Amino acid sequence: MYDTDRSAYPHPDEFKVKRPEYTELEDGYYRATIEIAPFKVVGESRTKAGARRVALYRAALTYRSYHPSYRVENPYPDEFVDQEGTRWRRLPPSQRELGDYAFIGPDGEEDYATIEQMLMWDIRPASSSEDEA
Repeated sequence: MYDTDRSAYPHPDEFKVKRPEYTELEDGYYRATIEIAPFKVVGESRTKAGARRVALYRAALTYRSYHPSYRVENPYPDEFVDQEGTRWRRLPPSQRELGDYAFIGPDGEEDYATIEQMLMWDIRPASSSEDEA
């Protein structure tokens, strides 16, 4: 459907089919760079897969800046439990100045994170096959 929305910037789906170039950073994180000349997107995360997800999310955000009607998909459900057992819930729009999601931190206090931070931390919902009792 993006035939009518032409711009110099590639559609986010075009970045999905390109293989990232990975760099291991000194802090143990990984950087993924995906290039469609002359454009490139970069993402950093605890894992290579997470770094790729950050880069793809940034590609979608950049595309939206060229095409304001483009809808960037949220990579997370509104509520979920991650692979480490942390429960996440999406904040209502009126509270998003705090972040996109709330969670209970290791200190027992409610904390907040943006979607981009969650991608950088490589937060992923636990497998749906591991249903809670």
